[in-house]
Amino acid sequence: MKTPEKIKEIVQEKYGQIANQSKAQNETSLCGCGTSCFGVEYSVFNEDYKNLEGYNPDADLGLGCGLPTEFALIKKGDTVIDLGSGAGNDCFVARAITGETGKVIGIDFTEEMIQKARENAEKLGFNNVEFRFGDIEKMPVTANKADVIVSNCVLNLVPDKQKAFAEIYRVLKPGGHFSISDVVLRGELPEKLKDYAVMYAGCVAGALPQEDYLGIIAETGFKNVKIQKTRVITLPDEILLQYLDKQELDAYRNSENGIFSITVYAEKPGCGCGTECC
Repeated sequence: MKTPEKIKEIVQEKYGQIANQSKAQNETSLCGCGTSCFGVEYSVFNEDYKNLEGYNPDADLGLGCGLPTEFALIKKGDTVIDLGSGAGNDCFVARAITGETGKVIGIDFTEEMIQKARENAEKLGFNNVEFRFGDIEKMPVTANKADVIVSNCVLNLVPDKQKAFAEIYRVLKPGGHFSISDVVLRGELPEKLKDYAVMYAGCVAGALPQEDYLGIIAETGFKNVKIQKTRVITLPDEILLQYLDKQELDAYRNSENGIFSITVYAEKPGCGCGTECC
């Protein structure tokens, strides 16, 4: 069992390497959310951003598993925070919606990603998009700051998800909400998949059962929790056979277990009896 510190070290190392590659390179080399593994040319996680306003190809490293900004109900003038902002892809889409009167803050704990995102923002001339180095379990943001929080295939990489959702609750304004795309499980993954570090960085081994994931959100205090989109993730045999033998693979395929991308929405209660207010 890897310690939280070791898991974070693995993720930082892998995503530091990914930051220095193009989307095309990522899809055929390193494992990461949205990418394939070991040269097997599949992209089983990520979705196509190209039709979304604000999309910038330089910021798209193919690391997501959904389109959270499409479902996030962002309004003009909103303050939006993107958790695990990478090269800035979701931040720039969010900025197209919130406009010049809004504010977009990206948080990432990989230095190489922060540098790349800042370079992209500078090229675009945005003065209301900023990127902060920090840990999602302890965000460098004051309480009650954001109208909306988005995240794309990142929280499954966070060792302490209870702490992460508690931070999301703290940082959202009363009445604010989040829309998060993430990888969850239905049933159990084979133990061999859970044990591999590269699968952790590939957003599989760190995923929780869907009911546990939604349970953490509800226990944190969020209301109106709902799944906005579900998509099955089918890892090709060529990938799974690097971790499982044929018999184990057949058992997994014949089970009801599976990997899913979900986009989940929830709200922080607004001002009223028993709630905190600005």
